[in-house]
Amino acid sequence: MNTSVRFKNLESSEALRTYVSEKLNRLEKYFNGPAEANVVLSIEKFRHSAEINLTGDRLSINGKEETEEMYAAIDMVLDKMEVQIKRSKQKSRTHRSKGKNFATDAAKGTDDSAGQPRVRIHHIEYKPMDVDEAVMQMDLTTDSFLVFTDARTNMVNVLYRQKDGHFGLIQPRP
Repeated sequence: MNTSVRFKNLESSEALRTYVSEKLNRLEKYFNGPAEANVVLSIEKFRHSAEINLTGDRLSINGKEETEEMYAAIDMVLDKMEVQIKRSKQKSRTHRSKGKNFATDAAKGTDDSAGQPRVRIHHIEYKPMDVDEAVMQMDLTTDSFLVFTDARTNMVNVLYRQKDGHFGLIQPRP
């Protein structure tokens, strides 16, 4: 891992430089290709801060910690960055696996390969009611539609929720 360590408001220390390099080596296992780390160690009055920018493997992680001791700040920022890297890698793994599942389904020749669209069937029970009662039913649920028999006409109707919050009604012609 390419590491550059800069010191701000403190003298350059080979001990700190090697400590940072050794600690960064534990993060190297998360990268397949080359990685680069830019480290800035600084002191402002009683605050010792460590800031690390790590890039590699299409990933850019930034971290900064401030404590009363420099070595503790380095340890804390590296722990934080390790968690960020793990989370990022896990997220990319799940995104990739979703794509693979889709590709394997298509390769297996499921419903799409027969040229037929996928249709999901829901069996529902609908009862006779008037439109006002159907609107009250929709207000009680989060469903996007309600199928019911109009008690007045004895025909099947569909009441649906529009994006603006209002309702729409689909009625067959008599």
